[in-house]
Amino acid sequence: MFGRKKKILLPPVDESDAGSSQPRLAPRSPSEAIKPAVAPPPPPKLRRRRGGMLSLFSGLLTLLVAVAIAGVIGFSMVQQEVTARGPLQSDKVVVIPRNTGTGEIAQILKQEGVIEQPLLFQAYAYMNRQRGQLKAGEFQFKAGTSVEEAIDTLIQGKAILHAVTIPEGLTSEQIVARLYEHDILTGDVTETPREGSLLPDTYKFERGTTRQQIINTMQAAQRQAIEQIWQRRSPDLPIKSPQELVILASIVEKETGRADERTRVAGVFINRLMKRMKLQSDPTIVYGLVGGKGTLGRGILRSEIEAATPYNTYVIEGLPPGPIANPGRAALEAVANPSRTKDLYFVADGTGGHAFAETYEQHQRNVTRWRQIEKSRPAPDANVDRAVPEADQTSVPAGSAPELRGTANAAPGSGARPTGRPGRGFDASEGTDKDPLRNKTFDLSNPKNVPPLRQP
Repeated sequence: MFGRKKKILLPPVDESDAGSSQPRLAPRSPSEAIKPAVAPPPPPKLRRRRGGMLSLFSGLLTLLVAVAIAGVIGFSMVQQEVTARGPLQSDKVVVIPRNTGTGEIAQILKQEGVIEQPLLFQAYAYMNRQRGQLKAGEFQFKAGTSVEEAIDTLIQGKAILHAVTIPEGLTSEQIVARLYEHDILTGDVTETPREGSLLPDTYKFERGTTRQQIINTMQAAQRQAIEQIWQRRSPDLPIKSPQELVILASIVEKETGRADERTRVAGVFINRLMKRMKLQSDPTIVYGLVGGKGTLGRGILRSEIEAATPYNTYVIEGLPPGPIANPGRAALEAVANPSRTKDLYFVADGTGGHAFAETYEQHQRNVTRWRQIEKSRPAPDANVDRAVPEADQTSVPAGSAPELRGTANAAPGSGARPTGRPGRGFDASEGTDKDPLRNKTFDLSNPKNVPPLRQP
């Protein structure tokens, strides 16, 4: 008995738990046998250490997304603000001076009641700087203009345009005086432009434009017009240069103001040049006496007709040395392509135009007809800047001379001028720098410039 080993009974092993690290004990009771076994705990997760660059990139990406979202929201808010109706109750004109910064422009618009938020204006103007810079000038803002519309107006340059009209036939000195009368223009003219170098026309400009800029524009327009007209001139003209074209056009401009007569008046002077006849144009006498002043203010006296000046076409042969005014495009065109006639004379016909003649006899009949018309009506100013006939010089002070003699070279437009009382007796050039006795720009005693008076 004592050598016999005691047998130990072990619980049965569940084969499904064979792979488990702990053996499963046999249930002690039937109820315990039907209870589910407790699941083993999950294995511990191994945490991998991230690299430095990956972490930085992830942070930056997150930041960028946040900024983008904030930017979209901010842009939407700004867009809503800049497109909102502005405080302006009615249309208003605002002047933006030159060399004004964006901040100063914003303050000006706020003071004028166009906008309410200058900082918003500056920020949005900066955002739109690729479209262009804000411009100076005079701008009209409509009622309720938004910030966006105000900036568009200033960037696109929708400035108000003013106009100055320069009539044909004014001298350069008269044109400069007219520019000084225009109070929208600014600045001074550095010097009086050369006679005939300006093209009369209507010129548009913005507030702040200088008078010298208008002069420069007129000079450029005249050069372009002369170049174009000179290229399509008639090939058989006795005109040798563009300057001669301007000289004769200025005479035509002063002789007639009617558009339908310009080519015929030009034809008269062209015919006389071809025949080597003196032009004998009254406006050339006036210019020789008063220069750029433009007008004599009275009838031309016989002593002045015979006065030797380079511009007096009763004395000199051919063209004067320079233009006597600034001719317009139509006068230039008329000289470049004059009427094909045999006319050598013209005189006023009582309708504002002229009667033309090929012979002196025809011209005399036209003169007689005009005198009859003139006698039937008072015309105290008919002879201003024109030759005064003998019958009307009885009341003119000493120094007056008899009427022009009827010769083959009688002036085309003034060789036998209509009768009429002379204007008031004064010389616009007296005591000025245009006074012929004080004018040192030409030599009155030089026979090369001023041929001696030839008696018929």
